Amino acid sequence: MKENIIELMENKKYTQARNEAMKLNAVDIAELIEELETDHALILFRMLQKSITVEVFANLSNDNQQAIINAITDREMNHIMDELYFDDMIDILEEMPSIIVKKILKNSKEEKRRLINQFLNYPANSAGSLMTIEYVGLKKEMTLKEAMAYIKKIGIDRETIYNCYVMAENRKLEGIVSLRKLVISDDDKTVEDIMVRDVIKVYTHDDQEEIAHVFKKYDFIALPVVDKEERLTGIITIDDIVDVIEKENTEDFHKMAAMEPSEDEYLDTSVFTLSKRRIVWLLALMLSAILTGSIISKFEYVLKSVVGLAVFMPMLMGTGGNAGAQSSTLIIRGMALDEIELEDVFKVVFKEFRVSILVGTILSVVNFIRLFYFQGVDLNICITVCLTLIVVVIIAKIVGGTLPIIASKFKLDPAIMASPMITTIVDAVSLFVYFSMATYFLGIG
Repeated sequence: MKENIIELMENKKYTQARNEAMKLNAVDIAELIEELETDHALILFRMLQKSITVEVFANLSNDNQQAIINAITDREMNHIMDELYFDDMIDILEEMPSIIVKKILKNSKEEKRRLINQFLNYPANSAGSLMTIEYVGLKKEMTLKEAMAYIKKIGIDRETIYNCYVMAENRKLEGIVSLRKLVISDDDKTVEDIMVRDVIKVYTHDDQEEIAHVFKKYDFIALPVVDKEERLTGIITIDDIVDVIEKENTEDFHKMAAMEPSEDEYLDTSVFTLSKRRIVWLLALMLSAILTGSIISKFEYVLKSVVGLAVFMPMLMGTGGNAGAQSSTLIIRGMALDEIELEDVFKVVFKEFRVSILVGTILSVVNFIRLFYFQGVDLNICITVCLTLIVVVIIAKIVGGTLPIIASKFKLDPAIMASPMITTIVDAVSLFVYFSMATYFLGIG
């Protein structure tokens, strides 16, 4: 259907295109607009029914949102901004150029302008920057009948009504009531009778990654946010946390690949910017490889004595790097899911040691059969290579398993101790062990 609508727009059959587009949901319409040329995208957006434009706008990319704001009238823009959920509006404003933010603020009412400025001043990636003020607040003196009537009256303008929040006169959070409990309880009871007093909450300056952990741990759909005086300032809903989790995962992937994290889309990022984000780590890893070169230089006499040893260096270094990367990936993921804590380091070492013994032995046996029986390699060289392989796998898995935990101890992101870093360290260790083994078993000295 999207291809048909795009063709209609290109043939300037705008009314037909609009009628076909209105058969789609808001998310699909937003995806359709992203695929259109800018002029056609603006035409289709302005032809949409007013009731759906806000949801479509919320699902557009930042570039298309800017283009639309620049093209529409102040009246149209005010309608969109008034109808957007408050946290979605803040997310959009945070990504907009200052000139557009000033345009929106200029056309906002004083109270709303004050709230927007307050939210924009919260630190990036904090609870305050994620929360919305569109929640249902109840008084503990209300009967449940009064509470339900109040929810029916204001619920249409709230982002969620599944949890309602009970506050004292000074807005201090006292309890929480689920909609389910309100519905199934007797009407003559008061909110105070059924509210849960032990409320799990976060503070306005808490980091978004910590908040995501709370959501995952308790399976929340919404979480109250309070200030340092325990006053309710807003709530965070699950849709915002899903975005946070996706963002944090992407950031970890970038770090694990030895790149500076970025929120920009790949195709929209300039070559210069991409290069700048990669070059620092590449330089660091390249310079650290000097250690590998110095080890080879130190044992140059070993290579000269038995030239065939050089053939097995890539296999040993590659296997060691892969073994370390496996362990580091598992540990980093375990730490991200709160399955592994700092105090578990010795458990990790013991488990990785046992795994490495088993894996290293199997790899070495297979390698020995291949070298000795199928390739006719000298027995002493086979023993040197295979014993080195066992030792390298053991060291690689222990290093790969412990470095992310050590990084966490020093308040560093465990993701930086991923494949590139582990591989660089293990390469140097592999060569040192290999040449030391060769010196001993081959009698080179």
